[in-house]
Amino acid sequence: MSDVRVIIHRDSEREERVVTTGTTAAELFPGERTVVAARVAGELKDLAYAVADGDEVEPVEISSEDGLNILRHSTAHVMAQAVQELFPEAKLGIGPPIRDGFYYDFDVAEPFTPEDLKRIEKRMQEIQKRGQKFSRRVTTDNDAREELAGEPYKLELIGLKGNAANAAEGADAEVGGGELTIYDNLDAKTGELCWKDLCRGPHLPTTRNIPAFKLMRSAAAYWRGSEKNPQLQRIYGTAWPSKDELKAHLEFLAEAEKRDHRKLGSELDLFSFPEELGPGLAVFHPKGGVIRKEMETYSRKRHEDTGYEFVNTPHISKERLFEISGHLPNYSDGMFPAIEFDEQNYRLKAMNCPMHNLIFKARGRSYRELPLRLFEFGTVYRYEKSGVVHGLTRSRGFTQDDSHIYCTKEQMAGELDSLLTFVLDLLRDYGLNEFELELSTRDPESDKFIGEDAEWEEATEALRQAAAKQDLPLVPDPGGAAYYGPKISVQAKDAIGRSWQMSTIQVDFQQPKRFGLEYTSSDGTKQQPVMIHRALFGSIERFFAVLLEHYAGAFPVWLAPVQALGIPIGDAHVPYLQEFAAKAKERGLRVDVDASSDRMQKKIRNAQKSKVPFMIIAGDEDMANGAVSFRYRDGSQENGIPADEAIAKIAKAVEDRVQV
Repeated sequence: MSDVRVIIHRDSEREERVVTTGTTAAELFPGERTVVAARVAGELKDLAYAVADGDEVEPVEISSEDGLNILRHSTAHVMAQAVQELFPEAKLGIGPPIRDGFYYDFDVAEPFTPEDLKRIEKRMQEIQKRGQKFSRRVTTDNDAREELAGEPYKLELIGLKGNAANAAEGADAEVGGGELTIYDNLDAKTGELCWKDLCRGPHLPTTRNIPAFKLMRSAAAYWRGSEKNPQLQRIYGTAWPSKDELKAHLEFLAEAEKRDHRKLGSELDLFSFPEELGPGLAVFHPKGGVIRKEMETYSRKRHEDTGYEFVNTPHISKERLFEISGHLPNYSDGMFPAIEFDEQNYRLKAMNCPMHNLIFKARGRSYRELPLRLFEFGTVYRYEKSGVVHGLTRSRGFTQDDSHIYCTKEQMAGELDSLLTFVLDLLRDYGLNEFELELSTRDPESDKFIGEDAEWEEATEALRQAAAKQDLPLVPDPGGAAYYGPKISVQAKDAIGRSWQMSTIQVDFQQPKRFGLEYTSSDGTKQQPVMIHRALFGSIERFFAVLLEHYAGAFPVWLAPVQALGIPIGDAHVPYLQEFAAKAKERGLRVDVDASSDRMQKKIRNAQKSKVPFMIIAGDEDMANGAVSFRYRDGSQENGIPADEAIAKIAKAVEDRVQV
């Protein structure tokens, strides 16, 4: 047998090795059970791949991003096999890996029940123990159609091959390669075919290489994401490189569920989603209104201190406005349909920037006015498909804390620097402290983006330099820019380590050009301003949800709807606490008294459930001494605090924006 020379890359090391023809990638890494695939010339391959002369091979660890995707996609196949063994009439949709797990869509007569999921998971465990081999097989379109004649959704994907990325979310996991392949699940002992699926791969060597998995839930999902298509049943699962990691993930999910803003919003009486309004449209209740008002008031003050000018714009406009801005041709899917009256089409406002451009254009502008910083709490409306609407974090009507800064090119670098610092400082004031930045740039191969290359390069470099000054991780996001310009997104981690996209800053040379915006420069010539888009919270509603989950409903004192609750030991102590509350309210504090007929211990439990920062308890001794007792969220207590000192303590916690 002839020799084959390969180069093995591992971290920064490079090793040249001579092996015999027919050597597989698996044989390059003997005994390394954590290696589940290989990357050859940048392309992922199964470990069964026979290396060729000159191949550059890199091991793929199961704990890497690619390794996790391979693990989870392989587990999705095991789940689909289990479903079809238990439900022979089930037709296969798509089963891609996703963040922290996988799913597979099925066309079945009845929705899956929790009992069904238990049966499917048990059958998956049986398949896993059998150690079935994942075997890749190249096929042709015609042969695949013949083999999969009973799978109508797979046949549709075969017809869409070559355009898989646009076919459906996850479709490129099945038909995204240059050639069409089927993966056979083969019996470990006999080699007999147990199951097969159209798939791009790669996969784990065998089902026994799946260390730990669990099925999570089922839900309805439209085929290829379109409401015009059949509704399928989707089963979600998760898979991890070890049982300990699976356990940690499930514990994390349990904690996240406790913090779910939709659940807390109902329990704490903050907001609701009345069915009469429609999906993605929230109403804020009085307590939620207090939190929202405090968020907006503090933000407004900080903006005023930094030289922003407040504006207001309507919720609807002629359609032509969004044609001028470029949103209608580039963003129409995200806008509500046209409303026709007075023989013209109108649109609900999906973004504030076109109207801010009209404010800039309303009169002549001088360079002396620049930078001009316009700010608005502007409510916008976006058409989100019902399947992706998610509480306050993905809604159809929301209010952006939207700012647009108009400046000269000479001022651009300084504005971006101060803007990013302002954004990060303000987010820290709300209790978020761990950040990374993401730089979204243009995809040169896409025709979605407008403007000249030189403009994009200049705008991108200005953002990159501003980001560098913050000494934070900068993550590239190629192709993620808006159609009119690059952007920096601030990613913030919450109390349990989840990353949320918060503020965005975008540099735009295009809209000033499209609207014909001008200012008179110092030499008397007309110049085009640079436009900087900035949404600090993203939206008030979404930021509200992030903070609610970050604090698990236990807001710091300055944001809490009720900052202190008076709890009398007996009815005779109610007037004393009401007097205390009246004095506190004179200081601008939100203090109530529970004068209900409930026993004191129940009042304490109710206050704990409501996550009130301070419980103010008073009995005979407190009244005699002009004092109160403090009870905190953790159950600890301070007794005999003079009433005026107690009020000052609450006020100090509000002023310092501390958590208690």
